[in-house]
Amino acid sequence: MAQKVKKIEVDRELCIGAASCIGVAPEAWELDEENIAILKKSWTDLDDDILIASAESCPTKAIFVYGENDEQIFP
Repeated sequence: MAQKVKKIEVDRELCIGAASCIGVAPEAWELDEENIAILKKSWTDLDDDILIASAESCPTKAIFVYGENDEQIFP
C-alpha cells in the first residue's frame, strides 16, 4: 500500500520548468510566472500514487513528497 501524501514542496532552485509533473498530473501542477512548478489547490483531491509519480517524473528531483509525521517519501 502506498504511503499517504500529506505535504509536497518544490525546491525553486532545482526546478527547471520541464513540466514533466504537469504531464503526469495536470490537475495538480502548473507553472508560475517564473516557469517554476507550483501546486494547485486541488492537489489534495488526487490519488497519492499519481502525486508520487508526478514527483518521480521531475528530471531534477525538485519535488519533495512527505507523508505521515513529515517523513520524506520522495526523493
